[in-house]
Order: sequence, then C-alpha cells, then structure tokens
Amino acid sequence: MGMRKHAQFLARTVMVQDNNVEKASRLLNSILSKEGIFEQYRRTRYYEKPTQTRRRINFEKCKAIYTEDMTRKIQFILRKNRENPYPGSD
Repeated sequence: MGMRKHAQFLARTVMVQDNNVEKASRLLNSILSKEGIFEQYRRTRYYEKPTQTRRRINFEKCKAIYTEDMTRKIQFILRKNRENPYPGSD
C-alpha cells in the first residue's frame, strides 16, 4: 500500500543505490537538464523584456527550422541506395 499510495511521485523519483548519492545526483541533474527544467529556471530567474522574449522565441523557431532541414539533408546524404552517391560533385 505504501508504494501505491505514493505512485504519483514515482516518475519523479531517483533511487539511491548502495549509498551512492553522487551518482543519483548526476542522474537527477541529467534528467532535469533533458526536460529543460534548468533552462526554464535560468530564463525565469530574472525579468525578460517583451522584446527580448519575442527575439528569443523567433530565434528558437528559426533554429528549429534550420536544424530540421539540416537533419533531413544529412539523412539524405547518408543514405546508401542513391543513384549518385556523391551529389554536387559532378
């Protein structure tokens, strides 16, 4: 019953094994950084002017578009069953 009672906190829990607190701390930090918690904390730590917010959001959108296009191009280049294995080198 104890675990079922606190099941809502299980997903946000890092278990400490063999009294290795440093390893658990590193794992927690990596989870928080992957979820963007640290970035959100740094952003909301100080007031951000509305123009800076708009510029940041526009930059993030442009960066996401660029990254998506570049990923698509890299995947195209890395394909092995192309007619011309070296496009652009004619």
